[in-house]
Amino acid sequence: MIKDLFTIKKRLFLLRKGAGALFAVLFFFAPIRSVAQDDPRVASEIDSTQMRIGEQLHFEISVDADSTALVVFPEGQTFRPLEMVKASDIDTFRNKDRVNLIRKYALTQFDSGHYTLPRQKVIVNNKDFYTDSLQITVNDIAVDTTTQKMYDIKPLAEVSRNYSGWVRYIIWAIIILAVAGALVYWFFIRKKPLTREEKEALLPPFDRALLGLKKLEESRYLIQSQYKEYYSELTNIVRAYLEEEVHISAMESTTEELVTKLEMMQQAGRLNLEKNTIDNFKSVLQKADLVKFARSRPDTYAAEEDRKVIENVVVRTKEAIPEPTEEELLQREEYIAELERKRRKKRKVTIAIAAACVLFVAAGGAVAYYGFTQVKDTVFGHPTRELLHGEWITSEYGYPAIVLETPKVLKRTEVKLPDALKQIISTNQTFTYGGLIGDFHVSASATTFREGVEFNMEDAIQGSVKTMEQQGAKNIIVKQDEFTTPSGKKGIKVHGSMDITLPGSEKTVKGEYIILNFNEKGAFQQVIIVHRQDDRYAKDIENRIVNSIDFKNQ
Repeated sequence: MIKDLFTIKKRLFLLRKGAGALFAVLFFFAPIRSVAQDDPRVASEIDSTQMRIGEQLHFEISVDADSTALVVFPEGQTFRPLEMVKASDIDTFRNKDRVNLIRKYALTQFDSGHYTLPRQKVIVNNKDFYTDSLQITVNDIAVDTTTQKMYDIKPLAEVSRNYSGWVRYIIWAIIILAVAGALVYWFFIRKKPLTREEKEALLPPFDRALLGLKKLEESRYLIQSQYKEYYSELTNIVRAYLEEEVHISAMESTTEELVTKLEMMQQAGRLNLEKNTIDNFKSVLQKADLVKFARSRPDTYAAEEDRKVIENVVVRTKEAIPEPTEEELLQREEYIAELERKRRKKRKVTIAIAAACVLFVAAGGAVAYYGFTQVKDTVFGHPTRELLHGEWITSEYGYPAIVLETPKVLKRTEVKLPDALKQIISTNQTFTYGGLIGDFHVSASATTFREGVEFNMEDAIQGSVKTMEQQGAKNIIVKQDEFTTPSGKKGIKVHGSMDITLPGSEKTVKGEYIILNFNEKGAFQQVIIVHRQDDRYAKDIENRIVNSIDFKNQ
C-alpha cells in the first residue's frame, strides 16, 4: 500500500513539470485504457418509447469490439411482445484494430397497452452480453366521433379453407389418372383395326370357304409342283365348311366316315344333296389321300378340275341345307347372346386387371418415394396426421391470458375444486382438447390465488402428476428441467413417460407427457400435452404448440 501511494505521488509530481506534463497523464492512465479497449462494448437505443397502434419503432444495437471478434446479433421474433417487422443488414465501421457493428430493427405492435421490450442477447466470442430492457407504451388512435361516423360491427363472414397446398397433388393425380386411363383405353378398350386374317375369320362359313378356294386358285402350289400342300389345303377348306355349316365332325373323320355321314344325312332328309355330288366329292377326297399318303402326282389340269368340283360341292351343300326352324333360330340367338356375354365379361376382367396393374405400379412408386407409412396414412387416414396438417388456430386462454396455437380450439372445462383448494384459489380456468386416453390431449389452465396466499409451484406440479394417476396413468417417470419460451418467458418443464390403461381392459399403451408451468403476473399458468409414444406425428404437434406459447400483456 505504501509503495502504491508513493507511485501515485510521484506521478502527480510529474504533472507539475511543464514539458513532461502530457507524458505523465498518458503514463497514469495507460494501463486502464489498454484494458478497456480489449473488452467489447454493447449498447442499444430506441427512437421512441411511445407509439401508436401499427406504427414502427426503430431499435438499434451497436457493438464495439476487436476486428477479429465473432459477433452474433439477435435473430427472429426475440422482441416479443413486440413484433419484429424487419432487420437491417449489419453496418460496419472500422477504426484501426477496432470495429463498430450496428444493426437496426423495425418493431411494431397492434394492441394498445404497456409492454416490456425484453433484454436482447448479443454473443461476442461465445460470451453473452445483454441490452437493457425498455418500457414501451402503445397508444390507441384517437377518433373524433363528432366528425367520424360510427358504423355497426359487420357480421362474421365465412372464409373458405385454403386448399393451395393440395393443388399440386390434385394436378399430379389428374395427370397420372389421365395417363393410366389413356393406356387402358388404347390397349384394352378401343376397337383395334382388324387384320386381314381377322376380317376373314368373321365372314360366314360359305363366304369364307369360297374365299379360301379363290386364294388356292391364285396360289403357286401347282406351279411349284407342291401337290401335297395343294390337296391338303383343298380338303381342309371343304372339311371346315362342312363342320361349321352342316354341323358334322369332318376334320377328324376319314374319307369313308365323312362320305357315310353325308349319305346318312341325305337319307334322313336333313341334307338335300344329289348323289352324283356326293360321288364327285368322294372321288376328290380319295385322290387327295393318294397324293398326301401315297405320293401320287396328278397332272395340273386334273388338280384344277378337282378344285372346281370342291367349289361345286360347297355351293350345292349350301343350297341343300334346309331352312332352320324357329327352335334352331332361337337356340342360335341364345348361343350368340351367350358368346356376347362371355365377351363382355372377358372385357371387364381385362379392364379390371389393367386398372389393378396401374394402381399397383402407382402405389409402388408412391411407397418407394414417400415410404409405406406415409402412403398408408394418406390413403386410409391417421388421426394425429390430420391434426398436424389441418388448419391450426391461435387463441388466448384464461386470465391472465396464455396464447397457444393448436390444431383444434380448446374448450372450456369445469374443474371441481376440493373445499381446501377453494379457500386459497380465487379463479381457475381450464381449457382442453381430447382425453388422456385418446390419441392426443392438450390442456391450458390459468389459476389465480387469494390475497395473502403463498404459491408453491412444486406442490402444483405434484398435484398435476397425481391427477394423471387418477385418470389411469401408471409407472410415471418424472423429469424436471428449466424451460424458456421463444418469447423469453421462463418456467419449469416436467416431462417423461407413463403407461396408460385402456378403459374396459387391462391392456396398457406407452405414452409421453409434457407439463409446462409458468408463474406470470401472480398467476399460475400450465400447459399439459399427452400423446402415444409410438405416434410418429404427435411429436411434431407437441413442438409446434410449445413453440407458440406466449403470454398476453393486459
